[in-house]
Amino acid sequence: MSDREHAWCLVANRWGTRAVVRAYFRAVSRLGDGAFWYALMAALVVLDGWRGLAVSAQLAATGLVALLLYRKLKRWTRRPRPFAADGRIRAWMAPLDEFSFPSGHTLHAVAFTTVALAHYPALAPLLLPFAASVAASRVVLGLHYPSDVLAATGIGLALGSLSLLILPL
Repeated sequence: MSDREHAWCLVANRWGTRAVVRAYFRAVSRLGDGAFWYALMAALVVLDGWRGLAVSAQLAATGLVALLLYRKLKRWTRRPRPFAADGRIRAWMAPLDEFSFPSGHTLHAVAFTTVALAHYPALAPLLLPFAASVAASRVVLGLHYPSDVLAATGIGLALGSLSLLILPL
């Protein structure tokens, strides 16, 4: 990790000292655990019938691949989380696992957003800010480095795009 990245971690993590900022990013992070995406899939089925079901199945398949991929990468890289590497960085919520690289929340958010927007571009005003907030939450909450989030963004975009190529609807 570079000195510049470390400095970004410290600055972003200090934003979490503000109760309203911390509450917002905790809520976004919790929703990014899956609840937001499951609700989106259910809404697609209810609002768009069989087409919504097909898109939801594609989202679920993409999510499963994302889960397997990010878990393998975390075990392979074994990068410690920022709060574990620097006592000045506080974990504003408990992490779901031990390692930092890549951000699974961000990877999923970007992959899901990529697939969903390919089918429902009108959802952009909802999904783009949510995915960006999920990504930012990971650094603010002291759970990831900016490079974890940037790499996860690239991987999520590639995975979502690959899903659209392999499973065209």
